Amino acid sequence: MTTIETSPDALGAERTDTTSDVASGSFLAGLAAWATSSDHKRIGRLFIGASLLGLVATAAVGVVLGIERVDGGQLVFDAAAVRLLFQAHVVGLVFGSMLPLGLGLAVAVVPLQLGARSLAFPRLTLAGFYAWLLGLVGVIVALANDGGVGGADSDMVVLFLLGHALMALGLLAVAGALATSVLTTRAPGMTMRRVPFFTWSALVTAIGLLLALPVLVGAIILLVVDLQYSQATFGGSGGVGDWIGWTFAAPTVFLFAIPALGVFAELVPVTFRRAQPGRGFVYAGLALVGVASFAAVTQQAIFNVPWEGSGLNLDGFGTKLADLVPYAIFHLLPLLGILLVLALGAFCALGGKPRITGAFLFSFFGLGMVLVGVAGAALYPIQDLGLQGTVFAEAVVVYVSYGSVLGILGGLLFWAPKLWGGRVAEMAAIPLALVGVLATVLASFPYYIAGFADQPAGSAVFSYSGPESLWNVLVLVGHGLMLITVVGTVALLLASARGGDDREPVGDDPWEAHTIEWSAPSPAPGNNFAEVPSILSAEPMLDLREGITPETDGSSS
Repeated sequence: MTTIETSPDALGAERTDTTSDVASGSFLAGLAAWATSSDHKRIGRLFIGASLLGLVATAAVGVVLGIERVDGGQLVFDAAAVRLLFQAHVVGLVFGSMLPLGLGLAVAVVPLQLGARSLAFPRLTLAGFYAWLLGLVGVIVALANDGGVGGADSDMVVLFLLGHALMALGLLAVAGALATSVLTTRAPGMTMRRVPFFTWSALVTAIGLLLALPVLVGAIILLVVDLQYSQATFGGSGGVGDWIGWTFAAPTVFLFAIPALGVFAELVPVTFRRAQPGRGFVYAGLALVGVASFAAVTQQAIFNVPWEGSGLNLDGFGTKLADLVPYAIFHLLPLLGILLVLALGAFCALGGKPRITGAFLFSFFGLGMVLVGVAGAALYPIQDLGLQGTVFAEAVVVYVSYGSVLGILGGLLFWAPKLWGGRVAEMAAIPLALVGVLATVLASFPYYIAGFADQPAGSAVFSYSGPESLWNVLVLVGHGLMLITVVGTVALLLASARGGDDREPVGDDPWEAHTIEWSAPSPAPGNNFAEVPSILSAEPMLDLREGITPETDGSSS
């Protein structure tokens, strides 16, 4: 069942919302229009803009930590500051950039892909943005005042936890609106089998968040109560990380990367100019990655899966089997899902006529980096490798986070005509994609090596045989290059959004794309579509170019 809002009052309200700042000619009126907008494209861009700022700050913190760890025997900052920097870095990677950036793109694009005039519950989504932003600010303030895990100021530790709870509640509101939109606001004829891949990835992510984030909120409530009273049940401020750390680690972070995989699946058929064969298997691949959400619900995949199955004997077979089952579900199934999406993309590319763009390279490299991160996460729980408690886990999170960011940046470049009305310069976007993948590899892979050499996690004091300074210098350079990649991409997007009569028009469908959003004007108006489109297949724009219509197709649904 699908529903499309056609109320004249609702549509008129949208038109007023998108033109009030122009009519008033006032900066304050324009700012107020953005701050109170119910246009999903504006709300999505608010998320995107704030997330990109968070990503820049996170990469900068990564650079500072790299400087700190170049010399493992001497601290530049005091130990308390280093502890807080590590926490700021991981919070920035997950809640400050990767997750809200993917959700922001979904809020901006999914209603267009559904053929809908608006997002379900746009006011709730806007409130979710403010809740997330306020919670993120609260976490930053807490960390700046010796809060966080192991913090000495109990009030700031509570603020740190409440900030996380507020971020989670805001993201839950967004997830609920996205899931409701996909399930109830599809255009006539758009069955779930015809939903675009990116929209499907947004649905999987939203459902996963609705399962996972309430667990985080519940844990935070218990921790706050304990901190206010005995501090004996959960270990006080030092035990906070044991109860919420799963949110920032594999396999939970796999869930947050699914929108980037959806961007890749969306761009492959467009890049190689043919319909995607085996669409159902692509849906299945994206859904397999979504099983990571159940790891958050059980929390067993983080702390209680030290798989010992590498020994060639039957000693303790029952324990090995009990550990192997959740290990396989939460680590191997997501890996299988990513490989399936990649393999089907390669199958689609066979016989195609490629037109390689910066957007595709960003998404392709992003998928590759996420894949390497998920593969690394499959090695981490194996006790015989001795990786527990090392920087290997940090490398996994950076691989998945930066890879996801690259994929979403590719989506921003691809949908820029619909969101900003301009197209980025390909000659600049392609080199930035290459810099981005180099940045991710340098910021992550050296710590794969250092993890086997037992460099400890969350510490700037260490000593081990090998070129320890080299690995940390390379990681420092990687974070610096990611900073350049993000700033450069933002500059390209701002240039594409620049108004004026001299800007070359991009047309409604500059990519010769397949999905229905490319039938709307560029940039898309406040209500997206003048008339609600009817869908005959999963690739309506491709059908239109090939002359397939209701009459020639012989179908009315």
